[in-house]
Amino acid sequence: MRHQPLVSIITITYNAGATLERTIESVRRQDYTNIEYIVVDGSSKDRTLDIVRENQDIITSYISEPDKGIYDAMNKGLRLAKGDYIWYMNSGDEIAEASTLSKAIKDAPEEADVIYGETIVTDMAGNTIGERRLALTEPLTWKSFRKGMVVCHQSFIAKKILCEEYDTRYRYSADFDWCLDILKKSEKIYDSQMVLSRFLDGGFTKQHIIPGLRERFRIMMKYYGVIKTILYHIPITIKFFSYWIAKGRF
Repeated sequence: MRHQPLVSIITITYNAGATLERTIESVRRQDYTNIEYIVVDGSSKDRTLDIVRENQDIITSYISEPDKGIYDAMNKGLRLAKGDYIWYMNSGDEIAEASTLSKAIKDAPEEADVIYGETIVTDMAGNTIGERRLALTEPLTWKSFRKGMVVCHQSFIAKKILCEEYDTRYRYSADFDWCLDILKKSEKIYDSQMVLSRFLDGGFTKQHIIPGLRERFRIMMKYYGVIKTILYHIPITIKFFSYWIAKGRF
């Protein structure tokens, strides 16, 4: 029987009373048992902490204190995590199915540095909107992000030893930089060929789409160089506006 790695699932919250329970329940129903569940709250003023306390049977540890933004909170969660793998599932997002994690771990090679998969987008009521605008059409490598963030952060499970803290100089796209850094260091990247997460539409990144895209441009220049980044953005821009016109969302 293969070793069952400890998976640290981290949820970041702030005034998340309307969405947190769906995230917690998606963790609770997992049939994979070697889970550490961490909640990092930014001193919520609503009923978020009541929900956390009501679910301490599934929540391994939590903190509630002011932070300097979402990526500072994510770093706090990373520091608390003791798992072999890190998986961020923020408030309103859900693990796709009860067997998702057990299947992903069972099928992945033990040496996998990253386990990734697909994402379904949902609305506030939990209804499925569809798939993400960006889709991966090739085996994932660090070069794949030249087309944008082709794998959702919530469908990206990374070996903790490769996880540096988020660069908080980026206010909106530090997750893009974080995933790229991990992918560049990874030797074995495993495609689960499964939907790993249900992502709540309209989150932090979408609320700050323009400054977020500017940051992504800077991050891409760091990894790919100026000229290549400019050239990569020609098809990215065309696809972005084509999708927006056709779907009415981005």
